[in-house]
Amino acid sequence: MEGVTDDLFAPEVIADPYSYFGALREVEPVHWNERFGLWLVTGYDELVWILRHHEIFSSAVIRNGTSPPYPPVDPEDLPLFDEIRDFRADQLVEQDRPEHLRQRSVVHGYFTPKAMEKWRPFVRAAVADLLDGIHPRGAMDALTDLAAPLPVRIIAEMMGVPYEDRDHLRALADGILYINRGEPYRLRPLAAAVRGIVDYAAPLAEERIDRPGPDFISVLADGESQGVLTRHQVLVNTGLLLFAGHETTMNLICNGLLAFVRHPDQWERLRADPAGMARLATEECLRYDPPVKSTQRIAAEDVEIAGRTMGTGDRVRWIMAAANRDPGVFPDPDTFDIGRQPNPHVSFGSGIHYCLGATLARIEGQEVFRGLAERFSHFELATDRVEYQPSLQFRSVKSLPVRWQA
Repeated sequence: MEGVTDDLFAPEVIADPYSYFGALREVEPVHWNERFGLWLVTGYDELVWILRHHEIFSSAVIRNGTSPPYPPVDPEDLPLFDEIRDFRADQLVEQDRPEHLRQRSVVHGYFTPKAMEKWRPFVRAAVADLLDGIHPRGAMDALTDLAAPLPVRIIAEMMGVPYEDRDHLRALADGILYINRGEPYRLRPLAAAVRGIVDYAAPLAEERIDRPGPDFISVLADGESQGVLTRHQVLVNTGLLLFAGHETTMNLICNGLLAFVRHPDQWERLRADPAGMARLATEECLRYDPPVKSTQRIAAEDVEIAGRTMGTGDRVRWIMAAANRDPGVFPDPDTFDIGRQPNPHVSFGSGIHYCLGATLARIEGQEVFRGLAERFSHFELATDRVEYQPSLQFRSVKSLPVRWQA
């Protein structure tokens, strides 16, 4: 678009992706970005069509991609890029069919809605324990005091690791978050975290082969015993659980709480019926300011969408944050309305790559927002400016200081 930046990491785009990608959606819902050499898909219908034609769009982006890291990294760290590529390329989310179906069948049963619902009492207790310590203080950084420690507690329990290892897991999770950061030195902490999770999970996987339990690592180890997964895939998918479950839940909690702070009328609606409104409120938080802004694929063949022709091998990045505010699907899309029904957002994707952890993320969001509404009459921001990590994929605050009447 004339007069509009094509730099997807420009400060104004990171700060407000909704204005930028929304304007693009209204003019050209399938747009070629010359600077980054990729297609941007911002329209809801176009995005859903792509998601449901997995045979045309390959998920093996890391393995097949040839682009150097962007934003640029320190030149002396470039050898680390291949190490990190190997770690990511073996993860489930990077597979196409038929391999994707084989690997997903190993873990699908663990993540069914019925199975995940059994975790609700544990999540509720973890939220209550954190809020017991936070509530009397009158202030917190919602990121470091609530949003970050909660998912690590849950993931540690799912992995079946000792309670005393929780701080170590959180440190590894924080390091893995550098996958989607923009700092030029980011490959160093990322590589250290990748090695750390592989080293940590290796003896656990070996133990679960001989003595399986009900935990997630045992599920992956059983996949190895069946010949579906290699040992490396067991380890990197353990890392995937730690990373994906950590980052997305943090973002859901922080982005949702920020939306409530900026829309006190909606906070009052939730406070009036925390148990009854928690489900709808969480769905609206997922739509309005989703944890994941975008995901990418590679076109496996030439394909025409919305009058534009994507060539074989072209990179395609669809923007869920823009599709979730498509006025053709969502009335008053820029309005935060926790009573919104229906709410067919695409924050968890669609089709064969629909997020395995969607039910757990929903439970975590519901229990956090319910717990907060039952205890806190109001929040106010304790900063003049909320800043975001320079990531094209994730919508992640750098911090979220809030205060209240203790």
